[in-house]
Amino acid sequence: IGAARSEEPWTMAKHQRDHRPLTYSSEAGINYADDDLLPQEPDLVFEAELIRNPKLPSLWSRYLDARKDAPAKRRYIIFERAVNALPGSYKLWHAYLEERYQAARLLRITDAAHVALNNTFERALVTMHKMPKIWELYLNFLVEQQDVTSVRQTSDRALASLPVTQHDRIWTIYLGFIRQNGVPVDTARRVYRRYLKFEPGHAEEYVEFLKARGRWDEVAERLAKIVNDETFQSLAGKSKHEMWLELCEIVATHPEEVDCLDVDSMIRGGIRKFTDEVGRLWTCLADFYIRRGLFEKARDVYEEGLATVITVRDFSLIFDAYTQFEESVLSAKMESAAGGALDDDAEKDGSHCGSDFLLTDSGDDLDLRLARLEFLMSRRPELLSSVMLRQNPHNVHEWRKRIALFEDDPARQVLTFTEAVTSVDPSKAIGKPHALWVDFAKFYEIHGDVENSRVVFEKAVRVPYSAVDDLATVWCEWGELELRQQNFGGALSLMRRATTEPPRSPGLQQTNSELLPVQGRVFKSLKLWTFYCDLEESLGSLDSAQAVYNRMIDLRIASPQIILNFALLLQENKLFEESYKVYERGISLFKFPHCREIWQAYLKDFVSRFGSKKLERARDLFEHCIAAVPSKESKPFFLEYVRLEEEHGLARRAMDIYERACEKVPNDEKLDLYELYASRAMDSFGVGKVRNIYEAAIGQNLPDGVTKVLCTRHARLERKLGEVDRARGLYIHASQFANPQQESEFWEEWNQFEIRHGNEDTFREMLRIKRSVSASFSQMHFNMATVELPSRAGNSDSGNLQPPVNARRQESEALEESMAELERGGLSDKIEGFVKARTEGGGGVAVGVVSSIEDPDEIDIGDEEVEEDGNAGEGIDVEQTLLPESLFSRDGEVGARDKNAGALDRFKRQKL
Repeated sequence: IGAARSEEPWTMAKHQRDHRPLTYSSEAGINYADDDLLPQEPDLVFEAELIRNPKLPSLWSRYLDARKDAPAKRRYIIFERAVNALPGSYKLWHAYLEERYQAARLLRITDAAHVALNNTFERALVTMHKMPKIWELYLNFLVEQQDVTSVRQTSDRALASLPVTQHDRIWTIYLGFIRQNGVPVDTARRVYRRYLKFEPGHAEEYVEFLKARGRWDEVAERLAKIVNDETFQSLAGKSKHEMWLELCEIVATHPEEVDCLDVDSMIRGGIRKFTDEVGRLWTCLADFYIRRGLFEKARDVYEEGLATVITVRDFSLIFDAYTQFEESVLSAKMESAAGGALDDDAEKDGSHCGSDFLLTDSGDDLDLRLARLEFLMSRRPELLSSVMLRQNPHNVHEWRKRIALFEDDPARQVLTFTEAVTSVDPSKAIGKPHALWVDFAKFYEIHGDVENSRVVFEKAVRVPYSAVDDLATVWCEWGELELRQQNFGGALSLMRRATTEPPRSPGLQQTNSELLPVQGRVFKSLKLWTFYCDLEESLGSLDSAQAVYNRMIDLRIASPQIILNFALLLQENKLFEESYKVYERGISLFKFPHCREIWQAYLKDFVSRFGSKKLERARDLFEHCIAAVPSKESKPFFLEYVRLEEEHGLARRAMDIYERACEKVPNDEKLDLYELYASRAMDSFGVGKVRNIYEAAIGQNLPDGVTKVLCTRHARLERKLGEVDRARGLYIHASQFANPQQESEFWEEWNQFEIRHGNEDTFREMLRIKRSVSASFSQMHFNMATVELPSRAGNSDSGNLQPPVNARRQESEALEESMAELERGGLSDKIEGFVKARTEGGGGVAVGVVSSIEDPDEIDIGDEEVEEDGNAGEGIDVEQTLLPESLFSRDGEVGARDKNAGALDRFKRQKL
């Protein structure tokens, strides 16, 4: 072949010289008989170079690139010459085969070009058998030809030629081909088995292929191996659980085709292993038997599943499948009965002796199947209750619901009660376990079997409950049973038995009573003793009832209500002194606030009974109570004490009690108590005592609001008595607690007081005080708002500190500005109807209405201030300093100027 190819250019040149037609056929199947295939003028350059150097791959590549537009046959001739000259060039072979492949794939499969290209691929693989791209191109071409044998053999050759690291490229094409529909299944299975030896992790692909081909037996076998292989990792992300469920569905859906596995054992093993899909697996097992025609076996599986599941979800799944199965069987039976007709003789002859039953039986069990379906539907609440109890057999509420289901069947109720009380553990119970025993006993009582009811109670009191109250409830219910049966003596003896302290071991010292069983602690149950007391009061004697109450007090389990009931019982039986002893015992047992009701009942009963007969004893009781009561609860007891003294004692002692009460009660109650104190003092002792009360109250350290109100009330009293100066002094004292911005009522009251009883000087004094109080409140809020300003200023500019003199000067200027604003605001309003008083040395100015020209609010107190300052300076050591003469030379001028200047201007000059 190589020799023939080497002679091709010379043969073509000779043909060109002789101008004779030439027919040339190569192994590629190309017929060269066209003049266009002869070398052209541009080819001569490349031909000359190839004659000199035919083994240069780049020269052949440039030659082919230059002849891109040449006919395909011409290019094939060049490619053939190139690969013959360079048989080991992958680049030339790949380009040649790719071009031939793209041209041949457009032709029919039966065309000769496909065979020729296959031969070309075979020639290429002689030297290119290690190139996976050549194998891939060849295999893709064979796959398009749908030649199974060629694809299989070529793939095997490729796998044998290439290294293992490149097998995946061949397997991709190989598996894609065998998954096509035209490939025999057996061939595909064998190929897949070989592939699984190369890639065991791709077993799921094989399973999916077998599913598509309907080979369910092998599918089940492969899935079983996958599930049992602990090292298998699903590439599809499926868990062992999902694959197990898939296997169960397959074997249940195709029971006739799967023979390699024991389906029943396999699914039951899955039920034990995967507890979260129990319902689904039970339905799969039942479906397996249904498809095999074993309907009774399927019913047994459904019943077993309903009896073992523990979740409502699984129960609903199985029950729905069960009912659907029964309905489908019933529907099929009804359709078959409607489609066929019974034998006429059998229909007419309704009397059979029974000997020929097997011969005459038509299999008409439609009524039986219908009854079976109805019975299944009626059992649903019972089956669901069983599921809930399997979840938690100690759930008391579910047991009571289950008992209510069998309301029409007493026998089933007895069995359910018995099962409930034996299954429920009191230490693990949800709910009240004693309720089951009580309901069980009442069930027997309702049906007239009192003896069995007592037997149930006898067993109930021996149950180790977790709480003492549960056992006490059982004892009380037993006692109520005896009362309903008119067995009063039995009820009393039963309560005596219940409240008897159990014997202790002589050498045993129980440090913690909680460690004892409830039977050893029930004798201290308040509920049980209360019921016992009610029985003794109703059925027993007074002595027995007293003994019960005393026993409760000795055991220290009595409550304040028990003390009150005991005392009331004794009072009803005219044992008043005994009742007072009970009160005393209750007071010693309890402290405030628990003994408040006991004290109230004790004091009320004692005072109402004896009144003034035993006054000293009553006083001792009240003194004892007041000493023990806390301050926040002392007011009603003080008032009762005062009422005792007012009605049966001395008024002076009542006043002393009021005074003590005012000292002890909380601040929020003192104002009302002082008002009551003052009113009682006015009725009994007159104005003098009331003045002393108010003065003492004002002198105490009371809240500002309380002090202000007391001063106001005291001032009103003095005003009624005509003591105007005393009233004004009280207003002045109370003004320091009244902010003019908030307490406008106080200042309005003082304003009206000065209009009615004061003069111009007192009114101006009131305005001055108002301004000073307002300034003090404003300055206080201003200081609170700016308390952080020095620290902020220091942080912002720590290197430039202002001297303290400048800070004080700024504060004084701010204070002067605020006083000026207050002065302007306070003196701007005119007071209509104000009558000026006569002034001495005023030139005989008559008293009259203030002129509109003069300012009634103007303050001229220069001389008075000088006199006050002079008087205030007497007796005080003041450091003296020589003054400049210029100050004395202007004394007259300054004095004349001060007469016309205001207080604020004079204040500024004095500071300067």
